[in-house]
Amino acid sequence: MGPMSLSAENPLAQPSSLPYGMPDFSAIRIEHIAPAITEGFAEQRAEWEKIATDTSPATVESVLEPVEASGQLLERALGVLFSQASSIGGDAFDALEEEFFPQLSSHQDAFYLDKRIYARLEELADSGADLDLETSWLLNTYLKRFRRHGVELEAADQDRLRELNSQIAKLQTAFGQKVVKAIQSHAPTFSDAAELAGLSEAELAALKQDDGSYKVSLVSTTQQPIAASLDNPETRARIFEASATRNWGGDAETDTRQVVLDLARARAERAQLLGYAHHADYYAEDAAAGRSDAIMERLTAMAAPAARNAKAEAAELAELMARDTDRAFAPSDWSYYSEKLRAEKFNLDDAALKPYLLLDNVIDKGVFFAANKLYGLTFTPREDITGHTPDAKVWEVFDRDGSGIGMFSADYYARDGKRGGAWMSGFVSQSELLDNCAVVTNDLNVKKPKEGPTLLTWDEVRTCFHEFGHALHGLLSKVHWPSQSGTSVPADFVEYPSQLNEMWMVNPHVIANFARHYETGEQIPAEYIETLTSMGAYGEGFGTSEYLGAALLDQAWHRLSPDEVPTSVEDVAAFEERVLSEFGIDVVPPRYRTAFFNHTFGGGYDAGYYSYVWAEVLDADTDEWFRTEADKDGDGGLNAEAGEQLRREVLSRGYSRDPRESFLAFRGRDPEVGPLMTRRGLN
Repeated sequence: MGPMSLSAENPLAQPSSLPYGMPDFSAIRIEHIAPAITEGFAEQRAEWEKIATDTSPATVESVLEPVEASGQLLERALGVLFSQASSIGGDAFDALEEEFFPQLSSHQDAFYLDKRIYARLEELADSGADLDLETSWLLNTYLKRFRRHGVELEAADQDRLRELNSQIAKLQTAFGQKVVKAIQSHAPTFSDAAELAGLSEAELAALKQDDGSYKVSLVSTTQQPIAASLDNPETRARIFEASATRNWGGDAETDTRQVVLDLARARAERAQLLGYAHHADYYAEDAAAGRSDAIMERLTAMAAPAARNAKAEAAELAELMARDTDRAFAPSDWSYYSEKLRAEKFNLDDAALKPYLLLDNVIDKGVFFAANKLYGLTFTPREDITGHTPDAKVWEVFDRDGSGIGMFSADYYARDGKRGGAWMSGFVSQSELLDNCAVVTNDLNVKKPKEGPTLLTWDEVRTCFHEFGHALHGLLSKVHWPSQSGTSVPADFVEYPSQLNEMWMVNPHVIANFARHYETGEQIPAEYIETLTSMGAYGEGFGTSEYLGAALLDQAWHRLSPDEVPTSVEDVAAFEERVLSEFGIDVVPPRYRTAFFNHTFGGGYDAGYYSYVWAEVLDADTDEWFRTEADKDGDGGLNAEAGEQLRREVLSRGYSRDPRESFLAFRGRDPEVGPLMTRRGLN
């Protein structure tokens, strides 16, 4: 059975004829996806069976190469499903997720629980073959993953493991879909524009519905960015309440609490079945952190000083609020008065900045400009190629020598059905074995104006730079083996290049290039640039506490044994409250509350949300290197020599070696935590 058994009209049946294998979204329809995935499963199973039954001596050519080259049809089809389900969404894509994600779990089990393939890998390891470093690392990675997936378990335990993996896949899918539905169904509406005082006419127009009401779409986080502009405290409180209480009950379509309990219990049982105390230990072993206790040590060391700073910030904001009203300061007021205080302290706020933050300029003259200065990349619009959504733009990416290195597609706008937050994904992974360049995407959730320019907040600018850091990690990959490509690294390392890329948004040369008034083209005032580059740790008490609350919740849920998981949905809120109180981090609501914490219960960052701060240690250390050792004539490290060093030792390496080795090769020493503590004002 092969791809030719698919309809000849199915554009997924064969590799795309577009440059770099970019999927042909002008031809792909939703009805093409299911048969391609089904055929892809069968094709890869047949490829695995051939490897398992091969009786020739185990060599790189007879084992590793066919394993790495297998499943190309499935990768094409799943790449489209993952992208479309996240970026477009809706009932039809929900149904495909529900159908195929549990099957994908079973498919992965078929590989990692196959003792015959494991024996072939062991035979190769014992053969004494002279392997290069990348290949040796790949072989050891496979052996470790087979063991971690349970290949050495007895048959009965393997059967139970398969059941748990399938259950976990179904629960994660259900959780993610409920979260998306709640983003839509819990979005508050207002009948009177006066309730939304503080918004511009353009912002009001973007919220206005056909019936004349105003709908405030929610974003994935607990705090809603729109609150920073809203003068009415009752409006802010109502929006905060809608955000903080979504997915908490009263609606079977969106209540996630039972899913949380079932998922925590299933993950805990699976971890114990595999020989670990809990899921957090299981996760940490294969991450850069190594131990869950090491993760907790870092998080708890930051909690007390972060809470201290947050309390001081809250007192200052409450004092400011007291000038306006007798109402008590509440979490819903935080962003509004933080912006007011920022304006007082620095004479700068989002309202003053937004006219200078035109989306197209931020991307073309900011994000791409920095990538050109550092890595020599240029980006050519490809209006002849359809992106992954109707709003997506496509660019071909060229290296310093003019050679093409891949394709970049980006959709910056929010829409009903789209998953909240921002992310990078990929359709094609760079690989010398398969002669592939990278095809990657970025997605954000910026409110699309009904007419006129798209002006960003400073935080949205940060997100543009962050997600493009992930894209660079994919585009600049230069490895042989597909599974080692680009972002295929542990989650607590994958956030390092993305967080580091944020530093360029505050580089004076970069700001001066992209921050121009959308009407006049006038450059942003020099005093604004000075302020943006000198605000330092302002607001970091809140930001760090908000993040740590979510990270500690994630760890707490995944450090439980099966018997310790609460049994009643009514216990979910109590568990959350107890954890935040125990670590003294309850001054600020967590960035994600349990019931809509899609990073961890939707899968991908389960027991891994700590990754952002773990990677930020590397980021802050590297940021300091750029600003000091790599600086040339005041450019803050924005030069080709510095960029080449980062590219050579980190961005191009993917998972072709231990990421800790990559950092050591780049920096010349292990990372130090001091720069992070200084950045966040935690010294």
